[in-house]
Amino acid sequence: MAEIKIKSVARRFGKVEALKSIDLTVADQEFLVLLGASGCGKTTLLRIVAGLETASEGEVWIGDERVDRLPPRDRKIAMVFQNYAVFPHLTVFENIAFGLRMAKLDQNTVDKRVKRTAELMHIDPLLERYSGQLSGGQRQRVAVARALAMEPEVLLMDEPLSNLDALLRMEMRAELKSVLAESKTTTIYVTHDQVEAMSMADRIAIMNKGEIVQASDAVDIYRNPSHRFVGSFIGNPPMNFLPAKPLEGSMWSVANLQLPGPAHPSNATDSQIEFAIRPEDLTVGDATTEGAMHVKVRVVEPLGSHLLASCLVDEQLFRVVLDSDHPITSGDSLYIKPMMDRIRWFDAKSEHVL
Repeated sequence: MAEIKIKSVARRFGKVEALKSIDLTVADQEFLVLLGASGCGKTTLLRIVAGLETASEGEVWIGDERVDRLPPRDRKIAMVFQNYAVFPHLTVFENIAFGLRMAKLDQNTVDKRVKRTAELMHIDPLLERYSGQLSGGQRQRVAVARALAMEPEVLLMDEPLSNLDALLRMEMRAELKSVLAESKTTTIYVTHDQVEAMSMADRIAIMNKGEIVQASDAVDIYRNPSHRFVGSFIGNPPMNFLPAKPLEGSMWSVANLQLPGPAHPSNATDSQIEFAIRPEDLTVGDATTEGAMHVKVRVVEPLGSHLLASCLVDEQLFRVVLDSDHPITSGDSLYIKPMMDRIRWFDAKSEHVL
């Protein structure tokens, strides 16, 4: 069993806190993605699990064994880096076999494992080639095959697809997901690409400023962000946010709308609450539509399957997704109505959902 437990792990570089007491459990055979912007601490956390970085405090367990005091070679892990790190003087076969030979396995075992992982990654016709004869995508497949050939309990991947072009990334995403499901390896995958994360992961842990702000499956994270950062980071385009002012009862004023929301806190006159909704969760009406918000269109972007209209609401940017054949141009007015069950409310100070 290769369950990973990260307990109160922190990492400090002088006065800079790269990680702030991280607690995370990755289930056996789970594919977990660490997602966040550059500098949020995701690679630092991955390197601590790998043993390439030492935590300032906390523990890392793999199965029933504490591993944060063990050297990397004793942790039963394999790692795939952003840089392919394929040896140019070795054939594809010898690249995949490298770790197996270092482990002093017999030739029969080496042959079997290399053949099996090469077939999994669809590079078996390339075994006699050198890296200079391979494309970028083929080199990345070799790097993954080399890691899988070790039959690790845990596979760690640090942005392995970021050097590939968009079409190849899409193909590799689908392939990696099926290969890792078949290999039944517990995987932690680091990326800043939300499409990669949402399309591949069993569960996503979103990091911001050295903390995990939400960990759940892709649909839950998209529909029910628990933190303002999640709503502003996930989604293309991201959530819209507008300030809300308290009215009577549990009603709130948002732009020219009056909407039911969370109960007013005791200091309602000073409360800072934000209304949030995704751009595709708005319906288009006209001047007679009850409960519609009047907005002015600044820019219209045709994106094939839909139009993205960037509008102004009280001098704040507000995005709306429209049908691709919607007759609209810059400077037009729009009357949009939010879907009531898709509205979310955030505390503007703590940035947590209400």
